[in-house]
Amino acid sequence: MKRDQEIIVLIVLVALFAMATIAPLIFRRLGRSAFYILAAVPAAGFAWLIATFPNYTAAVQTAANGQPNAPPSVVVPWIPQLQLELAFRMDALSAVLSILVLGVGALVLFYCARYFKQDEPNIGPFGAQLLAFAGAMFGLVIADDLILLFIFWELTTVLSYLLIGYSRHRLAARRAALQALIVTTLGGLTMLVGLILLGQSAGTYRLSDILARAETLTGTAVDVAIVLILVGAVSKSALVPFHFWLPGAMAAPTPVSAYLHAAAMVKAGIYLIARLAPGFSDSTVWFVLVMTLGLATMILGGWRALRQHDLKLLLAYGTVSQLGFLTMVVGLGGQDGALAGLGLLLAHGFFKATLFLVVGIIDHQSGTRDIRGLSGLARSAPILAVVAAIAAASMAGIPPLLGFVAKESVLEAFVHRAEEGPVGVVLLVGIVLGSILTFAYSARFVWGGFGAKGGEPTPFKRVEPSFLFAPALLALASVVFGLWPALLDAAVQPYLTAFPPGEQTPHLLLWHGLSPALFLSLGTIAGGTVLFLLRERFEAVQLRLARKTDAEKTYKDVIGVLDDVAVWITGRTQRGSLAFYLFVILSMAIVTPLSALIFFDAPVPDQWHLADSPAQAIAGVVIVLGAFAALRATKRFMAVIMVGLTGYGIALIFALQGAPDLALTQLLVETIVMVAFVLALRSLPARLWQREPGRKYRVLRAVLGISFGLVMAAIAMSAMASRVAEPISLSFPQLAYDDGGGANIVNVTLVDIRAWDTFGEISVLAIAATGVASLIFVRGRSDGRVRADNIETGSVDRNQEPIAEYGREAAALELAKKFATSARDAWLVAGRTLAPERRSIIFEVVTRLLFHSVIIFSIYLLLAGHNLPGGGFAGGLMAGLALTIRYLAGGRFELAEATPISAGLLLGAGLATASLTAIVPVFLGGEVFQSAIIETTWPVFGDIKFVTSTIFDIGVYMVVVGLVLDVLRSLGSEIDERSEGKNMTRPVGIDALKEEQHSEPGEEVAR
Repeated sequence: MKRDQEIIVLIVLVALFAMATIAPLIFRRLGRSAFYILAAVPAAGFAWLIATFPNYTAAVQTAANGQPNAPPSVVVPWIPQLQLELAFRMDALSAVLSILVLGVGALVLFYCARYFKQDEPNIGPFGAQLLAFAGAMFGLVIADDLILLFIFWELTTVLSYLLIGYSRHRLAARRAALQALIVTTLGGLTMLVGLILLGQSAGTYRLSDILARAETLTGTAVDVAIVLILVGAVSKSALVPFHFWLPGAMAAPTPVSAYLHAAAMVKAGIYLIARLAPGFSDSTVWFVLVMTLGLATMILGGWRALRQHDLKLLLAYGTVSQLGFLTMVVGLGGQDGALAGLGLLLAHGFFKATLFLVVGIIDHQSGTRDIRGLSGLARSAPILAVVAAIAAASMAGIPPLLGFVAKESVLEAFVHRAEEGPVGVVLLVGIVLGSILTFAYSARFVWGGFGAKGGEPTPFKRVEPSFLFAPALLALASVVFGLWPALLDAAVQPYLTAFPPGEQTPHLLLWHGLSPALFLSLGTIAGGTVLFLLRERFEAVQLRLARKTDAEKTYKDVIGVLDDVAVWITGRTQRGSLAFYLFVILSMAIVTPLSALIFFDAPVPDQWHLADSPAQAIAGVVIVLGAFAALRATKRFMAVIMVGLTGYGIALIFALQGAPDLALTQLLVETIVMVAFVLALRSLPARLWQREPGRKYRVLRAVLGISFGLVMAAIAMSAMASRVAEPISLSFPQLAYDDGGGANIVNVTLVDIRAWDTFGEISVLAIAATGVASLIFVRGRSDGRVRADNIETGSVDRNQEPIAEYGREAAALELAKKFATSARDAWLVAGRTLAPERRSIIFEVVTRLLFHSVIIFSIYLLLAGHNLPGGGFAGGLMAGLALTIRYLAGGRFELAEATPISAGLLLGAGLATASLTAIVPVFLGGEVFQSAIIETTWPVFGDIKFVTSTIFDIGVYMVVVGLVLDVLRSLGSEIDERSEGKNMTRPVGIDALKEEQHSEPGEEVAR
């Protein structure tokens, strides 16, 4: 039976999110009636919850009798190394909160079916977000892991942002949503630090285990953790000084206010305080924070509520006041505080959700929420008036309603605290004052919304019974549970066992006898009545005492200052200068590690070895000379060549050091990179230094570059000198041959031993290729361009400079034209499209002879790489070089003819192939990326040994080829096409010569 309950907990959670996923599709077919289907999911969960409630009570009672029987829980391992797990636990407190999350959630969704119009825009996403919020809130209250709780906590933050900003066309809604997001996210991130501190101090992130050993958790770290967690709780529950975001959130539709800001989201902070109270309520820092902020919020919210003319804002400030009240009660500690806290929590959820839904009906049917424009609604909608009056009376604490029962328990708890000292007396007096304000604004709500204020009654449309169903049922709950509180008392009692037992067990009762709490209740009613009757005088006093500044203005000032600082910093750091960015990056890369080397006494090598052979020394000299030549270069092309020279020198050192794989890969990478640089340089000025001021920084840049190189060398040497254990790479040869089935250690390491690393690298390559393409292309990846068949011979990249009509140039031009138009001499498929003066006969012939051989050699490198130098990276780079030669010889149309396949398809197919090699072994009983060695004998080929990691290498090959193709098409073909488009407007040949002869001297310079 218990196992079934555990499974159903997960089913309810998954069902809420699953239905939210498909909700937009349901709305497309059913319109607003889809809300009924959505409401059925939390309603079914609520029915299960009510049916299983006795099981939680029985479990706790059994445990109290000495036979432990923990509440239903589910634990799914997630990241065991980090102590992260998907742990869920449905205990008494979770069950009580789930009454509001599931029960009120179902009623609010039902209410939405009549609140929104049939043609309401974006109603599908709204319904999905509201149901997903119910799932996130349900997950939050049943989470038994601190990190999992935080994940659901932040999900509610994001979803509330979307729901508050539903009316995105309204500036007020967007601002309110952003304000709520910033405030609650700030609190959430602060809380995350506290959760981690608490988990580390306790040695576990399991919430139930932490509470079980709370008595042993002491010290500064735990106190700091509790303070940080409370910051998250009070920000979520809109306590001072974060209270201002909740009234602003009233820009949301009324169902959002009724659910998030009355029954669910704002209760998240209250829930967290109630959850931690059994273990930490005795802490001094806990008591001071909870009581001070709670009391200040209760008084301030009630004070501000009495000034409001908008019914929704009146309820919003009333909610702020009640949240402060709830914080004090659930954070009080002890069984009496726990009983009163959960009783008030449920009562508040019932009456405040009712009142918000009533306001939604008033606004919907009359078109206004301003009490100055409402009059006589009690006659126009008597049933609605009765529902509102019941809910408001429960909020005011009038018997025999649930609000009165809960408030009696609260007063009983604080009367006992008042007997212990003056602090308790102050708290009791504050609660009485807050309760008087509560009664006064409850009366103001009923009078403002339904009272006859003279003049013509406000026009009001008839309310359909289905529209009134949800608030009426919630109001009925306030009556039933007020007259018969034993039902809720039975639900709340199991939570009380988490606290030390008192002299007697408290209960929710309608009649406590002639106790001090009863007289205090009567006093709050009398005081609230007087305050309401003197409302005009009191409002005048409020206006005189109104502060010129408040929390919301402070928030706006802070955000304004942050914006100004951000603009100032951005203007001085994001200057659009690549040189400045590199200066900052390299400076920090020098200062930070160098400081660590100096101040932490990093070890240095005790032996120095210059070179193994003269050839290595020569290669080192070549690298240094190339670097200095790059610094001295005045043209970009020469600088690229010199940088390439250093790369080739490093490849030579790899080869001399006995690393042919690295040398081959370095050689190919350097060549491809150099081609990419040269292609990109066509869009940049030829000279490296265009302005005189650039010269004075050359020495500084040279010093910075040399310093960076020296520091990196020092770090490398220090890292090598720091080794105290045998390197793991010494075992790679045996692993490669025995487990990987290959003699090439480098390749087997890439595709087998460390396949995860390689998979990450090729993913980065695909992302980088996509980034380059998105920066260059405007309309896709240029894979569907026109082919060479539709291009006129000799029309592409025609020389725009005037050509002499006689002499050697004309003879060469005629010969090139003849070669270009001769079909039998078409050495390249699309080479004829190039302008004759742009073609090279020798280059085309050599390309025709080499292309296929290079492609075959690249495939050989791919397949032989498991045992010989090569592999997917080297083979893909070799194939990329073949395509590069083809493009350089024949232009962009030749590249299109050579590779009709999409670069994006190649990248995707490569990643998919690599992914399959990771997933397939799992279905065959192995592990991710596990390789298999298949040995067979073929009649002609003899013994064949095939390792399945070769398939992974094929994926690498395709990704690398796709990357090179993307670079060629973006930095090559796309720039070619743009250049041709610019040149189309310029005169060609003799026309250009004639225009130049008749142009003014200044025009030539400008041109």
